[in-house]
Amino acid sequence: MSTVRLTGVRAVVFDLDDTLYLERTFALSGFAAVGQWLQQRMACPGDPYTRMAALFDSEHRSRVFDRLVEEWGIQPAGPLVREMIDRFRAHRPQIRLCPDADRVLSRWTGRFRLGLISDGPLSVQQNKVEALGLTSRLDEIILTDRWGEAFWKPHPRAFEWLEQAWGLCGGRLVYLADNPAKDFIAPRRRGWHTVRVRRNQGIHSLQEAEPGTEADHEVRSLEDVNID
Repeated sequence: MSTVRLTGVRAVVFDLDDTLYLERTFALSGFAAVGQWLQQRMACPGDPYTRMAALFDSEHRSRVFDRLVEEWGIQPAGPLVREMIDRFRAHRPQIRLCPDADRVLSRWTGRFRLGLISDGPLSVQQNKVEALGLTSRLDEIILTDRWGEAFWKPHPRAFEWLEQAWGLCGGRLVYLADNPAKDFIAPRRRGWHTVRVRRNQGIHSLQEAEPGTEADHEVRSLEDVNID
């Protein structure tokens, strides 16, 4: 990985999770909220936050709540897990922009149109956008779940929408994102520049791209992207 230099770009579009902030911090923020709620609701066998954080760093990452309830021997598990998920999704996240993201947003404001395309449950992503103060710093924010999960990436609708809204296409736009499984397919097909931000603590940092899903470039920091 090295510094990337792009020319002819008029608009910079970001992914959200693990691109502008660390997704891990959102998970830990949610575990804190859920843990506090659990301790108010029941006599917990152990500290729920500590255990959920440990499970997140294990092979049980995709089912932290299920695993915790199983370990505690609570039956039936389903109703409590669903409540935990609801609390997690509804909480006001304690998250902040990565320092490099904060700096490039300031540096590129006024030079380029700035946008966001992000997947995920709508209310959850809206809470993240609000917590990060992005509404005032970006020209367009597209949370794809407003159209329904069928339009999450790699569906091209969000990319097409920005092209039409801004009157730009192809190499006039660049998409900066982290997930090699879905983020770069649509913009590459439309001729956008694509850059994978492979942060050391990113959820997908160890995931390699399949043929045809990779980005044009790869960097460790947003500050490694130079746009003339």
